[in-house]
Amino acid sequence: MPDIPQRFEKHIEVTSSGTIAVDLIAIETGLSKQVVKKVMQKGAVWLSKGKRTQRLRRAKKPLKQGEVVHIYYDQNVLSMIPAEPTLIADKGRYSIWNKPYGLLSQGSKWGDHCTITRWAEQNIKPQRVSFVVHRLDRAANGLIIIAHEKNAAAALSKLFQDRKVDKRYQIWVHGQFDLQATKDNPTRKDSDIDGRTAVSYFSVIKYDSEQGRSLLDVNIETGRKHQIRRHAAELGFPVVGDRLHGKEGDKEDLQLSAYYLSFKCPYSQNQILFNLLAKY
Repeated sequence: MPDIPQRFEKHIEVTSSGTIAVDLIAIETGLSKQVVKKVMQKGAVWLSKGKRTQRLRRAKKPLKQGEVVHIYYDQNVLSMIPAEPTLIADKGRYSIWNKPYGLLSQGSKWGDHCTITRWAEQNIKPQRVSFVVHRLDRAANGLIIIAHEKNAAAALSKLFQDRKVDKRYQIWVHGQFDLQATKDNPTRKDSDIDGRTAVSYFSVIKYDSEQGRSLLDVNIETGRKHQIRRHAAELGFPVVGDRLHGKEGDKEDLQLSAYYLSFKCPYSQNQILFNLLAKY
């Protein structure tokens, strides 16, 4: 077997109809068929038909002339082991999960086996497709909604867009936060993120004098990328474990948890509430 680079991408045009996917990829890349099958299952192989491109997982799929197979091989990505999420509730058209630290909300062209959506597809019973509704940072943990129908994904996404979902977070930050910032009188942070309006509210739960850190409750009006982490840092109280916007040399896991979700179910019209801090 030839030496295989640790990371490469290859785009293979199908010149003969009836060619089997795993055979073609093995010949063109030098990877064994067994390895190719694993790479396909982990979401790193794609198939283009005209303007449409989607993941190709079926090893024995017959290909058609003119199609293009894309393989994105990265040993580091493919060797990652997904952290195991916990199913909180299965509502049929959608489900609610507790996503652990390290699990991704969405995959990339290099694979999707370490995502909450792929985990849901492989483990929920009965088996269903999964769609992203909203995102939670890889380094964060907590409640996340996964849709199992395209219509459900659209309906739930609209609730987020219309700001009809109550999301609450808890974070540990370095330093003693203003003790006057209560839930009835939170500290408001309003500063644009990437040119878009972003508003966050911070209130103190407790201060740990031994470690010099504060536990905060956070509510957000908007959902910009890294919003809570960036706003906390701008206030002078970086989130513990934040490698991007936090304290240099911080070695802990990110101390940010999405513990609360509440919204009106677009199907039953009932108000639904999930709270990781409450007993079910």
